[in-house]
Amino acid sequence: MSEQAPPTDPEVPSAAPAEDKAAGEAEQPAQEPWAARRDLDEHAPSSMGVGFRGTNHGVTAQRIIGDIITGGKTEHHYNFGGFGGGQVSGEIPARTLDRLAEDFVSEGTLFPELLERLREERVIVLSGDPFTGRRTAALMLLHHLGATPVRALDRNVPPGELSMRLTSGDEAVGQVLCDLDISREQPLREAHMLALRERMRERNAYLVITTGRSPYVEDTVALASWRPPEPATVVEALLPKKTDPAHARRLLALPAVAEFLSYERQIREVVRYVAVLAEGDEKRIAQYSLTTLEQQVQEWFEEAETPVQLREKAFLIALAAFDHGPYALTAELGDTLYTALRSTGDDQYQKPIPVFGTHIGKRLQNARARRYTADETTEWGSVSQVKAAFHDERVAPVVLREVWTGHPAARPALIKWLDALSVDGRPFVRTRAAAAVAVLSYTDLPSAMALIVERWAGARESRRQLTAVSALTLAHRIGAPNIPRIVDVWSTDHQDPKRCWVGVRALGLIGPERPAAALAALQAQARHQYDKQAKQSRIGVGDQQVTAELPQSVALLLLSPAAETTLGALLPSLDGHPSARALALDGFLTACERSDETSCPPMLNRTLTAPSTSASVSLLLRLALNDRTTNDRAENALRGWVRAADADPGTAQALADLLPAVIAGPRDAARLDHLLETVQGPDGQPRPAVSKRLRAALVRPVPRAQVLQEA
Repeated sequence: MSEQAPPTDPEVPSAAPAEDKAAGEAEQPAQEPWAARRDLDEHAPSSMGVGFRGTNHGVTAQRIIGDIITGGKTEHHYNFGGFGGGQVSGEIPARTLDRLAEDFVSEGTLFPELLERLREERVIVLSGDPFTGRRTAALMLLHHLGATPVRALDRNVPPGELSMRLTSGDEAVGQVLCDLDISREQPLREAHMLALRERMRERNAYLVITTGRSPYVEDTVALASWRPPEPATVVEALLPKKTDPAHARRLLALPAVAEFLSYERQIREVVRYVAVLAEGDEKRIAQYSLTTLEQQVQEWFEEAETPVQLREKAFLIALAAFDHGPYALTAELGDTLYTALRSTGDDQYQKPIPVFGTHIGKRLQNARARRYTADETTEWGSVSQVKAAFHDERVAPVVLREVWTGHPAARPALIKWLDALSVDGRPFVRTRAAAAVAVLSYTDLPSAMALIVERWAGARESRRQLTAVSALTLAHRIGAPNIPRIVDVWSTDHQDPKRCWVGVRALGLIGPERPAAALAALQAQARHQYDKQAKQSRIGVGDQQVTAELPQSVALLLLSPAAETTLGALLPSLDGHPSARALALDGFLTACERSDETSCPPMLNRTLTAPSTSASVSLLLRLALNDRTTNDRAENALRGWVRAADADPGTAQALADLLPAVIAGPRDAARLDHLLETVQGPDGQPRPAVSKRLRAALVRPVPRAQVLQEA
């Protein structure tokens, strides 16, 4: 089956001038509709459902995507615990320490061992991930030792000057320095630690330093690793302190609590969740998981920008688009977006991107994501890839929504980036670009249509048009409004063949949930093309390509779960306008010519999985065999079915059951008998052995057991 190309128009400029290489795409044939549907199934985010065949998976996809985008808009402004970042140096009030001690949970941690180590060494460096409660742990170590009052030190003091800053006149017994700034220029060395311990012993004091993981700590410095308690442990320990035990047990049994704890959580989120649980408002309890997620995303994009942070924000956006995709690809395309974001407002900004300096583990940790190895489906088969994914799959659509609606200044760069992705040579990249636009369409349909989808639909590049089809299909899958209406209007457009082609292709992908309406729209366009050809001696390339795409979409409908309904809507058109009859037979034969990885041709297999379709299939096959314009194609399709039957007993039985129903008179019987007598095997091999048994079936029905045994 030949590939169908979308309409082209050399007078229409490229939608993305930055991609000069995309111009060559205009003359390339478009991807087959079957391959397009396969790419949607294989490469769309898992939250958008799998095995898509045109039906809107509202229960699954809209719960995961739609409810995230629109259901989490309740504004709850929570102040996540602890201290503000503005504190520089000063004594920490005793009441603050007492309050922290009430809610501190050490169960399942190395807190006792760390306490003994601090008692002996006087100075320890507590190393841990961000938002794991390492600052609270540092304060509690000093509190449990009785090292009070506690003084917080300035984190900007170079490690080499720390011992000199600890003056003898300072009466604080406990000292804490949180988030020490360690860098290549200011590393932490063993000599610094020895000087600090000597000073602490002189003053009979204790010092706890907290820091993240850094390569600029001398190997001889023995770090103390901090790992927080499990979130469930924290909830179970703190909730009974906030309410009575019986009420706490009832709250802990709520499904919303299990759902909240099923995701990766920061300690600050867990502590606040305990307070929400204690309030007992089940609506807020159920919303808190999503509210926390939204606040995390807002926090990522509301921080003050530096070049490093901007690069990581670009990576977050790329990860939202390519969640569960190869890490290297995500990082590569994240840097492409970073380039576009840097030039926003300054087209001359051309500073180079640092080639090295990003640590995979730290980058994914900051993104609250994970790295894993899994197989990836490619054009060359399945290959093993290192992939990256958010711990919480709900993060991806929230990130896209936040960037699109919360930071409109980023739109030009984001659109430029998506334009480039839409013509990428990798199907995975194009499908994920479409999925991102689908989420934007759910969030803000008018802007997404005007700024992205409509331009793609009218583009010169075939890949860009195909990505527009995928974006509409995926947008409908997750429940974006008015997509069927848009597709219907585009598919019946008489003025813009490019947009019409996109609409016709999309009808085949989303039409199975409303096959009668989809078929009516396809027939309306077929009638228009028929009338146009009758009036004009020559029609444009765009109209030719629309005409060629119409039967492809009919075939998609016939091979969808809505095949029976489609056949029922198709049969009345056989006695209608010539354009409707031609479309019905052309679409039916296109479906008959289709083969897949299964042994039985899909159209023939429909008669097995839905026996009620046998009468319609046999009628259409008889009409196609008796029509001069379709006779050759129908015979070739039948020959293909015979060859398939020779290799598979189930196919042989399906064909043996179908062929007698095709015969309505002696002429039909003679035609089929001649075809079965003269059919050749694959590549000119001798006649398939099954043809003899199928000839016998034309005269009398052959029992199923006999066909299976002889095959």
